[in-house]
Order: sequence, then structure tokens, then C-alpha cells
Amino acid sequence: MDFLIALMQIMMVNIVLSGDNAVVIALAARNLPVHQQKQAVLWGSGGAIVLRVILTIIAVALLKIPFLQFFGALLLIWIAIKLLIEDEHGEGEGHKAQDNLLAAVKTILVADVVMSLDNTLAIAGIAKGDWALLITGLVLSIPLIVFGSTIIMKLIARYPVIVYIGAGLIAYTAGEMIEGDQAVQPYLPGIFHDTPYLALLLTVGVIGYGWWRNRAAKSPASPDMVQMLDDDEEHVIERG
Repeated sequence: MDFLIALMQIMMVNIVLSGDNAVVIALAARNLPVHQQKQAVLWGSGGAIVLRVILTIIAVALLKIPFLQFFGALLLIWIAIKLLIEDEHGEGEGHKAQDNLLAAVKTILVADVVMSLDNTLAIAGIAKGDWALLITGLVLSIPLIVFGSTIIMKLIARYPVIVYIGAGLIAYTAGEMIEGDQAVQPYLPGIFHDTPYLALLLTVGVIGYGWWRNRAAKSPASPDMVQMLDDDEEHVIERG
């Protein structure tokens, strides 16, 4: 009975803490062909769970490394921006479909490991060294993560604004990681201590930058700019 109760606790904690992971999976896989979306979701979710088990073993030691969460947060910010703006460039770069699939899975795994650094401590605390319990709980949560990311992808297809919300959620998580890094706290202004202001600032910054980049990519070159480029080209030819 105790095993089942602890198992349910691990599953519930993992589901609650994996909401942002489902968002990453959905954003990373959304530009793939339908048949590859399923592969990316399955491989990404399964690989993330395996890495999470390994991470749980060493999480306590890892979290003692100064600035680890800070640099992990910077990586998350880069991932959030990459996922936000890749929609404009992902189709025309000439990459093979298999390369795109592997890139999506790699993004999912890296983001999951970074975001799960502190989350795994809660799961490890429930398992209390029972690896059979830990692995069973994490494995049973895979279908729910897969289901969640699949639903989010379908919603993105209908409501593209969700991409910005998802990227903002990843940026917010990064802000929380920076605020939670004990080595970074002495360097943060007082206004950022025990407040969500840094996370909110990063969220607005990432969404704003992504919106600006996507808008600039969609905007055609103005006639004046085209004429200026043509004039420069003529000058180069004449000099040649």
C-alpha cells in the first residue's frame, strides 16, 4: 500500500513539474512532418525520463556547483528564443528531415535536463532510495507527458500565439532558476530578491525579441532599400 501511495505521489509531482517540459516538446516538434512529430514526442519524452532518473542520482551534488543554475538558465533563454523564431527559418534551410528530427529531440533532452535540476529533488525525496519505485513512477508518467505535448501541438496549429506563451513560460522558468541560484543572489539587485520581477522581465524580453525578429523576417524590403542595394551593386560593377 505504501508503495502505491508513493508511486502516485511521484507520478503527480512529475506531472505537475513537467508542464513546462510538455511545452518544450510541443514547440520543438511543431515544425516537423506529422509522422516525425510522433517520433520526436516519443523519443524526447522517453529519453527525458531516462536522463531524469540519472539526474536524480546526482542532483544533490550538481546543485551544489556554483552558478550551475545560472548557466543552465542562460541555456534555457537561448532555447526559448530559438524555438520562438525558428518557425520563420526552419523550412527553407535545406536540412534533411532526419536532421530536423534529431535536432528537435536534442533540444527536448537538453531543455528537460536543465529544467529538471531542482525538480528531481522532490521526486528523489518521495522515492527515498527505492529505485524500483522511482523508475516505475517516472515511466508511468510518460504517456501523460506525451498526451499533454500532443494536445499543445494541436492547439498551436489553431492558435499560433501559444508559441509565444510557451516561449515565455520557458523564459520564466529560467528567471526562477537564476533567482534560486545561491551563488548568484548576492549579485542581484534587492528588487529581485524573493520577487518574480526578474522572471517576468526575462519573459517580456524573450517574447518581445521573438516578436520583433519574426515581424522583421516577414516584412518585405522597402522600395527605398531595394533601390539603395541596386545602386550599390551598380557602383561595384562600374568599379570592377
